[in-house]
This record gives sequence, structure tokens and C-alpha cells, in this order.
Amino acid sequence: MNKLAAHKRAQVINCLVEGNSIRSTVRLTGAGKNTVARLLVAVGEACSIFQDKAFRQLTCKRIQCDEVWSFVGSKEKNTSAEKKAQGCGDCWVWTALDSETKLIPCWYVGSRGAKAAYHFMHDLAARLAHRVQLTTDGHKAYLDAVETAFGEEIDYAMLVKIYGEGPKTEARYSPAQCMGARKAVISGKPSWDHVSTSHIERSNLTLRMSNRRFTRLTNAFSKKVENHEHMLALSFCYYNFCRMHQTLRCTPAMAAGVSNRVWEITDIVGLIDPEVAKAA
Repeated sequence: MNKLAAHKRAQVINCLVEGNSIRSTVRLTGAGKNTVARLLVAVGEACSIFQDKAFRQLTCKRIQCDEVWSFVGSKEKNTSAEKKAQGCGDCWVWTALDSETKLIPCWYVGSRGAKAAYHFMHDLAARLAHRVQLTTDGHKAYLDAVETAFGEEIDYAMLVKIYGEGPKTEARYSPAQCMGARKAVISGKPSWDHVSTSHIERSNLTLRMSNRRFTRLTNAFSKKVENHEHMLALSFCYYNFCRMHQTLRCTPAMAAGVSNRVWEITDIVGLIDPEVAKAA
């Protein structure tokens, strides 16, 4: 990786964040497979550290949270106990989204249980400057996690969707029909009109469309949970700082006051190579 020129690093990173797999990135850029993998690790770690420091004392007003399913190595039913101990099997990405700025201030990779919810909510609470309105789906793990992380200092509501029978077809990933949704106030006084998970669900689509590791029925899934985390850190850094939001006409980081300009890919490269950042 040290021998890879700065412009080539930027080209590799650009391919990865635009939904290409490692192998297709190799074909497009001419870089070696191991070089691309090592660059992903380095830039993923740098993006994670940078965003962890940057997203503090955020003035968000309304937060939506959700979980995105994926898997590492193999799906849960096909994973041995030994592989599960190594992090393989079903893998959930917990994400938070600021409804106004579309910023993703934190995320967590793990199971869909109470332990993951506890870690995720405490991380989110530590990044906020004041009381917010929070909306989640009806997943029960949120209840205790939100209470222990925020106490009474939050306006929290759940949007519980009601599903009917699943479609009687051979379509493997067709969801059950949504018959409606029920809003439930859990604590505080959340604004009824803003009890919604629409923005975070749209953000989940963006994640699946722009991250090759989330495409189903392919062999592009992550083989190691560490690389899964590195790719997510890179994807969210690109989304927050580089990608112009069509509605906001600026990046989420700019809308949230975290950045004063649109980042280039070279700025992400600069996180692991300060000399590139100085020259940019």
C-alpha cells in the first residue's frame, strides 16, 4: 500500500464507495487485490477514528434509528459454532440518522440483541448536546437501551408497523404486506407529526445501493467482520462528508455544522496520509 500513488489510492477508494467489490476494483484500477484490501483496512480505521472525534456535541433535534441486516462469512443457519465465535453469521448494522441534516452520527455492528442496543444507544447519547426526539421501530431491545442511555431526558416514540400475511409466491425476499402503523409514545412529549422512520429507511436503501457487501444472492459478502466494519466506516465517511444530498444541496456534515466544505476523495486519503491532505 505504501507504494501506491495518492491518485491511485483515491481511485481505489472511489470505486469502493460507489458499490464495487474488491475484485471489480482490482480490474478497474489495476491495483493488486491484497493492496486494495490493505488500503481498505487503513482507510476504514482512519475514517472510524476521525468520525468518532468529529461527531461530538451535535445539535440534532430529531433522530431516527433502525437496524440493517447482513451477514459475514455465511448466513446464521449455515454457520458453525466455531465460525460464530469468529464473528461469522448474521450481522446487524444499527444506524442513527438526524432527520433534518441527514447526518449519520453513529452506527454499531453486532447482533440484534439487547447488548448491541445498549452499546449503540449509549454511544448515540454521548454525541448529542441536548434533548432530542427519538423514533425507532417496535424492536423491544430499544426500550431498556434508551431508558438506560437517556433516562427521562428524551422525547421517545416507537413506530410499530403492522404486517399481514406474506406473499404466496416463490419470491425469496418479498416482504409481508404492511397493513398500517401504530405510533406509541414511550417517554417525554414527542411531536406526533415527526414520529416517523421514513428517513432512516431511505438511508438504509442508500447503504445497500452503495455498499457491495450488502447485495444479496452474490459472493460479494464480507468474509471477516473486521473488514465489514472498515467498509462501513468508509461508506459513512463518504456519505457524511463527500456526497451531496439532493434535497439539502450540501453534504450532511455541512448541514450539521461539522464541516464547512464538500470533501473530495483526496481528503479521505489524507486521513491516512497527512502529506496528501496538505497538498490538496
